[in-house]
Amino acid sequence: MSLITDTLRAVMALDPARVEIDFEGKDHSWGDIGRVVGQIEAALDSMGLPVEARVGVMLRNRPGHIAAIVAVLSTDRCLVSLNPILPDEKLFADVEGLGLPVIIADEGDVARPGIAGAFARAGTAVVVIGAGLEGVRLLEGREAPSSAPATSPGVAIEMLTSGTTGAPKRVPLSRAAFDASFAGFTRYERGRDYADAPRLRSGVTMVVNPLTHIGGIYGCIGALLAGRKIALLEKFSVEGWVGAVRRNRPKVAPAVPSAVRMLLDADIDPADLSSLSAMICGTAPLSPDLVDAFYDRFGVPICGNYGATEFAGAVAGWSVDDFHAFWKAKRGAVGRVHANMEARVADAETGALLPHGEEGLLELKGEQLGNGGQWLRTTDRAVLDADNFLFIRGRADNAIIRGGFKVHPDDVVRALNLHPAIREAAVAGVPDERLGAVPAAAIILKDGAEAPAIDDIKAFLKSRLIAYQVPVHFRFVADFPRTPSMKPSAPGLQALFAE
Repeated sequence: MSLITDTLRAVMALDPARVEIDFEGKDHSWGDIGRVVGQIEAALDSMGLPVEARVGVMLRNRPGHIAAIVAVLSTDRCLVSLNPILPDEKLFADVEGLGLPVIIADEGDVARPGIAGAFARAGTAVVVIGAGLEGVRLLEGREAPSSAPATSPGVAIEMLTSGTTGAPKRVPLSRAAFDASFAGFTRYERGRDYADAPRLRSGVTMVVNPLTHIGGIYGCIGALLAGRKIALLEKFSVEGWVGAVRRNRPKVAPAVPSAVRMLLDADIDPADLSSLSAMICGTAPLSPDLVDAFYDRFGVPICGNYGATEFAGAVAGWSVDDFHAFWKAKRGAVGRVHANMEARVADAETGALLPHGEEGLLELKGEQLGNGGQWLRTTDRAVLDADNFLFIRGRADNAIIRGGFKVHPDDVVRALNLHPAIREAAVAGVPDERLGAVPAAAIILKDGAEAPAIDDIKAFLKSRLIAYQVPVHFRFVADFPRTPSMKPSAPGLQALFAE
């Protein structure tokens, strides 16, 4: 057993009457969760599923789905994440292609037209859960798997990536990697160690990111292991997020950059956020101007972080203490590299290591990477300073080659987001007969702002960018095509400009 398994089972048994989940204003206790966990475990055991068997879960941000996470991980089985917001064709193909002995799914998802056929063709059994914690049942006709279950030794979760730049892929994340990641993350909490004896703690963790994304499930598991109450939102809205903060009075709350912009644009009473000592923001590049604007309005620092599905969570981040001590000097950094990680920067062409302050490709080493202690080269352009603060400049692998010149979309987005009328911008490469590819920009305007003339936007950008970096195509939109983690989707943007 891993520390995750032992801790989950111990925490769940400490005080069944203690409230663990606030969902849409309704409280659910550890006892409520434990009852459904026991029912799911009994269903899996009745199928003869061994330790390390792969169990699919169609994850939604609902209490019953948190019980499913606990049931799978606390029995040393492997959770294989499925994304129910996918279109039917893609979801059904995923179901049929994974070869899973059993899938746990919501009542609403098993009622989708055509999905019963996908389950039958896959030969998978189906455990049906409610949106809340009403209980479980076996789907009629799918009470047992058709074949012997496959196992994933040592793997806690087979996690879908966000698919920002292409099709999502599934990454195996080991229990050892999660243990190492949580050990590094808990160092941000004063006086707490990951190996501490299990106990129930005060405070609240808000889980807003989708559980199908590493940020969502990581925050959820972290709260469960810490014995801390979860304020669960099915999806972000300003009203829902502020309401959860008002009800639960958390010290820390999460929001992705696009959500931070929406909060800034809304007429929120600062008193509603008075419990917050910090915000946590990850999953996408975070503009330092956005951090400053939020701090000026609400007096709340935004502590960004940097991680990826493949890393089993964050590998660098800001603590509140670091923010107050270093933000002005290190403005724009994603934070300090975690103490249990090593980082360096290498030249993209030669592989030569670069000194502090020079930009190259980020390389990482640490137990949570699960690669045998070897250096892992990322595709992220980065600068590392002498104090181990990390600056991410963008991705090297989504560069647009415009007539032989390399354009990084992140550089263009940063310039566009400085425009006073623009709330958020996204840039992708689109085909061009003469130049091969050119940048195209989708733009969300601030509330009440009039759309500037395209020539005016180009002039604004030419004063901040090299001429070949300026987009050729522009489109004003109400919102972008997005991944489940709310990042702009490059394939979706490209399809938008192909219309």
